[in-house]
Amino acid sequence: MVGLGRMGANMIRRVMRDGHEGVVYDRSPDAVAALVEHGAVGASSLADLVGKMAQPRHVWIMVPAGDATEATVDELAALLAPGDTIIDGGNSYFKDDVRRSKKLAEQGIDYVDVGTSGGIWGLDRGYCLMIGGKRAAYDRLASVFRTLGPGIGTIDRTPGRDGKGGTAEEGFLYCGPSGAGHFVKMVHNGIEYGLMQAYAEGFDIFKSANQEALPADIRYDLDLADIAEVWRRGSVVSSWLLDLTAIALAEDPKLDGYTGFVQDSGEGRWTVLAAIEESVPADVLTASLYTRFRSRQEHTFAEKILSAMRAKFGGHTEKH
Repeated sequence: MVGLGRMGANMIRRVMRDGHEGVVYDRSPDAVAALVEHGAVGASSLADLVGKMAQPRHVWIMVPAGDATEATVDELAALLAPGDTIIDGGNSYFKDDVRRSKKLAEQGIDYVDVGTSGGIWGLDRGYCLMIGGKRAAYDRLASVFRTLGPGIGTIDRTPGRDGKGGTAEEGFLYCGPSGAGHFVKMVHNGIEYGLMQAYAEGFDIFKSANQEALPADIRYDLDLADIAEVWRRGSVVSSWLLDLTAIALAEDPKLDGYTGFVQDSGEGRWTVLAAIEESVPADVLTASLYTRFRSRQEHTFAEKILSAMRAKFGGHTEKH
């Protein structure tokens, strides 16, 4: 595992907890040392990491998308051998995956893109994995994907899926050739923007229901934390995002700890670009992306809700 941040460290812990061997590297020696205490083999550089692994090597990258991922892939490509595999579990643009895969194939190195959802809760809950690349490479790594996935757990089986088989019920899915995994994760995050925005706007309406501009007989002083809690119990709008909203409101009912500055991490923009390329109308997803842009100029309670959700599922802190 290369990159031992909020997700990478927990992922390798989960993998090792299931009996897999882990070799780890991060630019922070302290991050490496923390994993060594949990039984990992520590490395001082990418070259050291590669040297400590038996072939065929499988190197999972969890570093920021863009230049950091590109540089890491390039450095690893110079160190690995035919038959080895690079797995990008970050939020890379799917077209970059296609390009990297072709380039690495010339050296006989497989490239697997894995859209990873689960945030800072994944160590215990497991991670939803959306996977692209050569089917043979996916098959070699299936036991690792199964370990990282949440498994069937206690979720009721979907009516009508009897006999279909596959791994989707276990929380991981082979989506297709290179780029397919990150393409599915990209749209997943675009949808996430829209869901978060819907919750945020709804709670903003609740917060504003007691303003003096309204007639006295239709003013309501509502307990937002209690509304979030009751919706968690049998409502058709219940979800993990709502669970996290309920936690945030229980901790800080007015969300004074948040300014409402909402960052976007790229996938929402790419989803809108894909919709344009495919001539698919995506009104809600596009509007939710623009709202994040606006939040950096003026903040509403809705943006505080958005910021609170991001902090709860991914540990994302606001930029001021």
